[in-house]
Amino acid sequence: MGHVNKVSHVFTLGHVAEMLGEDEDWLFDVAEEMDTEDGQLWVVGVGEDGVMAFTDDGIENLKNLIAIHQDDPGIIEKRRQALATMIKPKTEESDEV
Repeated sequence: MGHVNKVSHVFTLGHVAEMLGEDEDWLFDVAEEMDTEDGQLWVVGVGEDGVMAFTDDGIENLKNLIAIHQDDPGIIEKRRQALATMIKPKTEESDEV
């Protein structure tokens, strides 16, 4: 028998934010660092873009990330700056020869 999915339920970002007493928008920014393997995934419904959700293991991983971000509140801003630098449009090269 192949791989059996052992996830029987997930918790939405809003629910986890309430459970942990954290701001939902801030928690979203923290959780963006996570991958599916970390227990973060997206739940999509009809006519929806989707909502971030977490497995039980994902919530534990998220708690670790929360602690890291609380120790260094600048992590999110540093990540935003790095992303902005990577996607910054190239300036047009001069027409002069």
